Amino acid sequence: MTTLRIGIIGDFDSQSYTHQATNAALQHAAAALSIHVEPTWLPTLQLEPLDRVQRLQHYDALWAAPGSPYRSLEGAVQGIRFAREHDRPFFGT
Repeated sequence: MTTLRIGIIGDFDSQSYTHQATNAALQHAAAALSIHVEPTWLPTLQLEPLDRVQRLQHYDALWAAPGSPYRSLEGAVQGIRFAREHDRPFFGT
């Protein structure tokens, strides 16, 4: 079975309905496509350092999560920039 690794740019909050819905939507879509999805939440503060390329290069696609303000707007922008500059599929909500 194919596994799709999705990096979710955002600061996960288990109390946030939109964050819970993001995880559920990915699982629902994967089931409909008969694939396996591995979503990983990527805290925005961890995307500020220069080693963010090494952190992000392992993901097949990136999703900028709903629920701003982000803890680090700079980190969120850097994650989005990585997707654009490294030709990764990107979705923003």
